[in-house]
Amino acid sequence: MSQRYLLGTFEREEDIVGVVKKVRELNYKIVDVYTPYAVHGLERTAGFAPSRLPWVCFALGLFGALFKVWFEFWTTASDWAINVGGKPWNSLPAYVPITFEVMVLFAGLSTVFAFFWSSRLFPGKKPIMPDIRVTNDRFVLVLEQEDSTFDVAKVQRIFKRFNTVKVEERQEGGQG
Repeated sequence: MSQRYLLGTFEREEDIVGVVKKVRELNYKIVDVYTPYAVHGLERTAGFAPSRLPWVCFALGLFGALFKVWFEFWTTASDWAINVGGKPWNSLPAYVPITFEVMVLFAGLSTVFAFFWSSRLFPGKKPIMPDIRVTNDRFVLVLEQEDSTFDVAKVQRIFKRFNTVKVEERQEGGQG
């Protein structure tokens, strides 16, 4: 089944924030908002769910730290116990610096890989750009035309009130 989208292109940050608030009040489905830079509070205004990447970072950082402490304790205290300078074999304070480094390594790498996976990014993927200037100085709001009650003319009037530069309809997919 094909999906129809209405794209509105804007020049200013205030316009995109205002139009997002207005279309949310009217219960239109916002698919995405493209901006050249991060706009503070826009994801909350658009009703997007918060990212789960901080939880991935925390969980795998903690896993890396616990695994590293277990591994170092196992190697120094049970598998290959060597008396070094009279220190006890299970001296946890000696593990702190490298444990911190391994925790940061696991957290950082896992966050990068989780971001690539959730964004479906891979080498050679062609970007889908709603407007070529969206990486420079344009803001684009993408609305889904869910059913026949979607009034394109009404939405275009709303866009016009917020100084739209361009309004475009697109269709994706087909029947098969």
